[in-house]
Amino acid sequence: MKNFNGKILFLDRSDINTDEIIPAKYLTEASKSALKPYCLEDLILPGFDPKKDIQGKSVIVTRANFGCGSSREHAPWVLECNGINLVIAVNFARIFRQNMFNCGLMALTLPEAVIDEIFRRFAGTDAECSTNFDAGELVISNGKDRMVCKYEISDFDAALVKAGGWVEYADKNY
Repeated sequence: MKNFNGKILFLDRSDINTDEIIPAKYLTEASKSALKPYCLEDLILPGFDPKKDIQGKSVIVTRANFGCGSSREHAPWVLECNGINLVIAVNFARIFRQNMFNCGLMALTLPEAVIDEIFRRFAGTDAECSTNFDAGELVISNGKDRMVCKYEISDFDAALVKAGGWVEYADKNY
């Protein structure tokens, strides 16, 4: 199972699409790792610099409809190559969300009011997230403040995460 703890990258915008996560011009790369330098390259967000802001981050907290656009698996791959194994949002594009779980990553939904509270209390700080997978609990903290959030995922998605993704799950179960 992957690590779902670490420093948070706050992306305060809804409708971040797969072209912004990984531009289509890089989809011809021969390996997942070749995608790494292009993560969020086309994302336009005031004050955001992907070359500086992604490094050292393991978790993304964002708004609604993350991963909309095309169905490309490259979007979760580029996040994974950059050490981002967890994205927390109000909701996700359906195919992007399932691609995350198929890769052994997590796409967790929290109510909009909870996401608003996380942004209010932690954006702009050196915030971190720790995940207690078995308890279905996230702890977000920055040394001054701490917030506990409960989450739910289906048994099947939990099994995918524990196995490390769909291929590993299928190898163990079929």
